[in-house]
Amino acid sequence: MNITVLGAGAWGTALAIAAASETGVPHRVRLWARDEAQAEAMASARENRRYLPGAKFPLGLMPFSVPEAMLPSLLVGEDLVVIGTPMAALRGMLLQLRDLAVPVVWLCKGFERPRDAGPDGQTPPGLLGHEVCAQVAPGLRAGVLSGPSFAKEVAAGCPTALVAASRDSEVCRLLVTAFHSQALRVYANDDVVGVEVGGAVKNVMAIATGLCDGLQLGLNARAALITRGLAEMVRLGQALGAKTDTFMGLSGLGDLVLTATGDLSRNRQVGLLLAQGQTLQQAVDSLGHVAEGVYSARTVAQRARLLGVEMPITEAVVALLDGQLRPMEAVARLMGREPVAEIH
Repeated sequence: MNITVLGAGAWGTALAIAAASETGVPHRVRLWARDEAQAEAMASARENRRYLPGAKFPLGLMPFSVPEAMLPSLLVGEDLVVIGTPMAALRGMLLQLRDLAVPVVWLCKGFERPRDAGPDGQTPPGLLGHEVCAQVAPGLRAGVLSGPSFAKEVAAGCPTALVAASRDSEVCRLLVTAFHSQALRVYANDDVVGVEVGGAVKNVMAIATGLCDGLQLGLNARAALITRGLAEMVRLGQALGAKTDTFMGLSGLGDLVLTATGDLSRNRQVGLLLAQGQTLQQAVDSLGHVAEGVYSARTVAQRARLLGVEMPITEAVVALLDGQLRPMEAVARLMGREPVAEIH
């Protein structure tokens, strides 16, 4: 296959390496970087020293850079286009590619930030990736690749399982063909809503779990937090039309456990740093990478409120990020809630 990955951050680079790797069926893979100097450095070093140092490029992986406006004409002959940008850049990229006949999928997880208020003074809620696509590129054959995965481990060929989600079965098939290998299993799923809700909410819960562990509240507290976080994820997903079973799979429970407990998780690191007394800005600056949960937590809470869905852990995380609560106050708020039935 001929594959182009748009976005040379850690995750886009890792998937490009996986697709071009000789351990599976090697494909011809192009990796686009917005920064021309970065593309030249990657081509020279045969690795992405800025975002994924030490992960060597296979022979079939070719970095390049052109102005974004030129991309549609360069992608006409591809079999698959993979958008590896953060969520904040997804709308603009989909606008550029809206007339492309080639299937387009994205890797980013989270809700888009709410946009400016309209003429009626109302602020539109932030959207999931498939909702953004429906707005700006409804004719695209589109999908999402998600699941429990750290870029460093995928690039190193560690065993990993992902989920390819699309309402178009051919898009799912292409994703499986592109990325399935001895080290990487890819499962198909037609529940795009559920897969994307899982990918968004787990980042918020990872911040909460990092806070819990940073405050040394114990393993009992961690288990309770992850379990109740999964319940919040399911409630929001059901309200948005997702299938409940999806949240018991890779993009739900699997990604939640990995992101909440794995020390490679940037969102977990935010929680750990907040527990140490750092400000949110200090925590974000120290990471050097995007932690999507920081930006999507408020939108998760906003969408939940609009739908009448109760998400107390999410609300506590938002209050913490906004500086309305200190770490131990957030814990006290959650523990002080009135008792309810576990399933409700």
